[in-house]
Amino acid sequence: MSDTLSTLPLMHRSPRGAVLCAALGAASVLAFAPVGAFPLLPLTLGVLFLVLRTAASPRQGALYGWAFGSGLFLAGVSWVYVSLSVFGGMPAWLAGLATLLFCLVLALYPALAGALAVRLRSASPTLDALAFAALWTLTEWLRGWLLTGFPWLAAGYAQTPPSPLAGYAPVVGVYGLSFASALIGALGAACILETTAGRALHGRRKAVVAGLAALLVLAGGALLRGVAWTTPHGAPITVALLQGNVPQDLKWRPELFDASLRTYYQLALDHPAQLTVLPETALPAFYGRIPRAYLETLAALARRQDGDLLLGVPTGDSQGYANSVVSLGNAPSQRYDKQHLVPFGEFVPPGFRWFMAQANIPMSDFTPGAANQPPFAVAGQRVAANICYEDAFGTEIARAVPQATLLVNLSNVAWFGDSLAPQQHLQIARLRALETGRTMLRATNTGMTAIVAPDGAVLGALPPFTRGALRGEQFADALFRQAVERFEFGAREATLFPGDLEGGFLLGNALRGLVPVRLISGR
Repeated sequence: MSDTLSTLPLMHRSPRGAVLCAALGAASVLAFAPVGAFPLLPLTLGVLFLVLRTAASPRQGALYGWAFGSGLFLAGVSWVYVSLSVFGGMPAWLAGLATLLFCLVLALYPALAGALAVRLRSASPTLDALAFAALWTLTEWLRGWLLTGFPWLAAGYAQTPPSPLAGYAPVVGVYGLSFASALIGALGAACILETTAGRALHGRRKAVVAGLAALLVLAGGALLRGVAWTTPHGAPITVALLQGNVPQDLKWRPELFDASLRTYYQLALDHPAQLTVLPETALPAFYGRIPRAYLETLAALARRQDGDLLLGVPTGDSQGYANSVVSLGNAPSQRYDKQHLVPFGEFVPPGFRWFMAQANIPMSDFTPGAANQPPFAVAGQRVAANICYEDAFGTEIARAVPQATLLVNLSNVAWFGDSLAPQQHLQIARLRALETGRTMLRATNTGMTAIVAPDGAVLGALPPFTRGALRGEQFADALFRQAVERFEFGAREATLFPGDLEGGFLLGNALRGLVPVRLISGR
């Protein structure tokens, strides 16, 4: 290999190279919410590509990839410890060990990418950049699918607006964004390698080609952000997203059950809307055990606005139960059962009941709902509900469109306290809005309750760990194809739009979501 960087002592020694890669992985977390330094991710992946070019064997490449992944996940998803120990009651040592092992296992996917990148290495850094980006994307896709999947911190999630790459989201989805991020970083590194190659003139030409390719990827995303793929339409409705802020360590105490009922009744009463949304397990009891008079009162509040209310509540009995959303109000009662359950949190994998016996997680063995459940027909809209973690799986959310005009996520991320998880989760919701072209309404127990426009912009959000309601108006003028967008922080009101799919698929569900409806603003 003629690469000048291969002569650096740091790159020759596996331990030093591994430490560098671990630091790169940890730094990559800053590209995601809440920091949002999105250019950092292509940069760190580019440096990883440089290090992999110096690896002496696929085994060394696997070590570098594993170190990068370990740094990424230990820094980015260590909030798993909070749910297991702080709120789950698991002994600190066992929760810490479980979190460590979880992160190290997740790091096996970048390790696979690193090993294959070295195994397939050629004499052309530019071609290797393409291979690296493809391998990185492939292993992220595998991570989002195998063993029920864990797509958290996929590189594409860092490229929400204002990133120029966000324009690709409607076309190629989150994994397409991952590919673009890795490709830009690797092509930038290829420029360095080609420039320092032995044949100066030939190398400079190749460097120019690699650099132009990276710029074209960036420019393409920026141009696509300006494309109006579809136009919005729909009748106006008002929405209210309720945030009860019930502490997780108090939520399930029987003596505080009445207090939870009063909290959500008062919020619904004080913030009337045609569509009212309560978060996941807002009422900590089986639906059949909630006083009938209370449910009828909530339904009456919704009917008073000629609308409906969506309630996150467990359903079933001791023979089997589901994490559900139930509608109350004008429309006939409807129900959605969560399909994609969280291992250990919502179901116990075979052979791990001993592990769950060390934690105090209420109702940790739900029954999954059926696939392809129809959207709710409520408040004059077709509302596709998803519960908490489900919005991390873009292909599953895409099943609801084009039938659904509106997406609603009900979450209880109080399990993760004041960690990175709630804001990372909001960023995931922004990608789902971009992919599907639907407004995403998020009602959470402790945060981040938010309204996300079809272009991925957060129109409004309640401060975390506060009690209140985020009110908005779902509006579109079908005649003029334009509307007014406003957000008043004092009143916590927003205007946003539902949309219907127009134009069908571009590249298919495998890599992208669906073509979105653009938010058209007439300011």
